[in-house]
Amino acid sequence: MTNYKELLKDINTFIFDYDGVLTDGSIVMTSGGDAYRISNVKDGYALQLAKKKGYKVAVISGARSESMIHRLKSLQIDDVFLGVEKKSDMFKEYILKNNLHPTQVLYMGDDIPDYEVMLEVGVPTCPADAAQEIQAISKYISHLCGGKGCVRDVIEQVLKVQGKWMNDDAYHW
Repeated sequence: MTNYKELLKDINTFIFDYDGVLTDGSIVMTSGGDAYRISNVKDGYALQLAKKKGYKVAVISGARSESMIHRLKSLQIDDVFLGVEKKSDMFKEYILKNNLHPTQVLYMGDDIPDYEVMLEVGVPTCPADAAQEIQAISKYISHLCGGKGCVRDVIEQVLKVQGKWMNDDAYHW
C-alpha cells in the first residue's frame, strides 16, 4: 500500500464537511431557534492560507445556517454548498464545473453522508472521532477530533509535502 503522504503531492483541492469536521458537531440551540457552533481558529488560519496559496477550497454540508456562511466568507471560502441532500451529486458537479480530477481532491468527512464522496476522491480523510465506517475507508485519520484542529492537520501536511508551508505569505492573514 502507498504511503498516504505520496498521494498529497498532487492535491490541489480541499473539500470539507462542516459539522463534525470544522466543528465538534455540537450545536447549542437558542429559544429563538438559532444554532450556535464552535469552530477552531487554527482550522480557519489553514483554510485561508490554502486559499491564498491557490488551492480550491470548498465546503459541502447537509446543514444550513447563516453563521456558517458568514464564517466561511470571512475566510475567503466562496465554494460553499449548504443544505445538500446527496453530497456525491454535488461533488461530481463541482469537479466537472472546475475541471478537476478526483485524484487531486482531499476530502474530510466524519459521518455516513460523506461515505459516497469519500469513495470517489484521491485522499479521503477524517477526524479522530469520525464514525467507524468513515474511518474504515479513510487513507488518513487525523489524531485530532472534529472542530479541534483536524482541518489544519491535513492542510498543513499537504502544504509541507508540496513545499508551501512557512513561506513569506504564512506570517499574516
